[in-house]
Amino acid sequence: MAKFPIENYDGIALANLVKSGQVHRRELVEAVIDKIEAKNPKINAVIHKMYDSALKEADTTDLNEGVFSGVPTLLKDISQEIAGEPITSGSKAFQGYIAKEDSEYVKRVRKTGTIIVGQTNVPELALMGITEPSLYGPTRNPWDLNHTPGGSSGGSAAVIAAGIVPFAGANDGGGSIRIPAAYCGLFGLKPTRGRTPVGPLYGRYWQGASVEHILSKSVRDSAAMLDELCLPEKTSAFQALPYNGSYLKCVENPSSKKLKIAYSIDSPINRCVHQDCQQAVLNTVQQLEEMGHQIEEKTAPIDGMAIARSYIMLYFGEVSASLTLQEKTIGRKVSSDVEPTTALLKALGKAYSAEEFVLSLREWDKAAIAMEHFHETYDLYITPTTALPPATIGELEPRTMEKLLMKTVSRIGLGGILKKTGFVDEIVQKSLERTPFTQLANLTGQPAMSLPLYLSPQGLPSGVQVMAARGREDLLFEIASILEKTDQWIDLSKLQ
Repeated sequence: MAKFPIENYDGIALANLVKSGQVHRRELVEAVIDKIEAKNPKINAVIHKMYDSALKEADTTDLNEGVFSGVPTLLKDISQEIAGEPITSGSKAFQGYIAKEDSEYVKRVRKTGTIIVGQTNVPELALMGITEPSLYGPTRNPWDLNHTPGGSSGGSAAVIAAGIVPFAGANDGGGSIRIPAAYCGLFGLKPTRGRTPVGPLYGRYWQGASVEHILSKSVRDSAAMLDELCLPEKTSAFQALPYNGSYLKCVENPSSKKLKIAYSIDSPINRCVHQDCQQAVLNTVQQLEEMGHQIEEKTAPIDGMAIARSYIMLYFGEVSASLTLQEKTIGRKVSSDVEPTTALLKALGKAYSAEEFVLSLREWDKAAIAMEHFHETYDLYITPTTALPPATIGELEPRTMEKLLMKTVSRIGLGGILKKTGFVDEIVQKSLERTPFTQLANLTGQPAMSLPLYLSPQGLPSGVQVMAARGREDLLFEIASILEKTDQWIDLSKLQ
């Protein structure tokens, strides 16, 4: 008997079939399990399977409540803790850790009626725009198995693009929702800082740069999930401006108001932007102009290199603190357990002062204030999501000599010396050359999304990033819902 064709539906459509009795939850879970077993050996996106608990939940849960009642999904192997299940953050240093309780994000996802079937692959500590941890191996892009699906939510993006589930757990601390969305032809929205929960382990995850949400094949699934996630969290260090409407209704009944929209196709760190990534934006703004929106080429009023340096400083501090805390937990050093790049970031984290970290945070505020003024004139700001198409698997792996240097620096504590040589600016340029556009929204706290509006002649997706003022996810959902109906929107059925 053929399994249910789950790839033909988004989450809301599947839930409606469950609620109307046209399909049983178990059928959906079995369809997802069948697809994981058939497709995961090629894409390596699912690193932990929860089949038994998912089937049991499908059989024993009778309630048809919840916007996603009975819809199977997978969560990301970092910060989305599931009670009694491992969560490794893609690192050997965290192997063996079992979550003691559901994170607040997971609790709210469960309340929508979803059934969790497993966990998806991430780069070590979710640090990269690719998903190639040494612990689990690389995840591959379903559009072309020789290429990366991006990161850090690369595993989640791959399972959606492969037609395994309609949406999956994701989070975004510097582009980790939007970059995989761009590379895999998906919709990915990073909400406003403080809009979604980060507890109970954190009050300020990555100093507020990182937020939780999902990646999805449809705009309405993302909107419906955000409606469920956006209840206030008392323990959070940040609270977004309240939104009293429904994001799903924004998608279903978008406003006809004409917007003033700025766009730029130039890299904020003055590096090359591939013609496909530029063309994706140019095609989009042309279509928006034809719809009657006012379009102006205008670069955001921020110092791109200052933003990039501040973002890399966050890496240094967070990696160093995370690994130091883990060493205290397990009672030993973790240097031999982590990848060379991670060890180098830890060493550099110890080389910077508290004063330098605070000054870096003030760059965030400076940029946030500048962007608030910018959005007094412009409703939306459009850029490419990435500057370059997806890298091939292994392309960004450090060379042997680079790994040796990283290990030496971390082992004998040369972070302070490297700091004085200009090496940090080299890290900035190399790390963000491919993805220089996404970090701004994380540091300013703005909502931003990637739209799947361009397929290259080589058959690889490129994304278009759209940013709005803090608290204005409604504007993003409205414009996304309109563009989703156009011929530019990538049709995933051609892939599956």
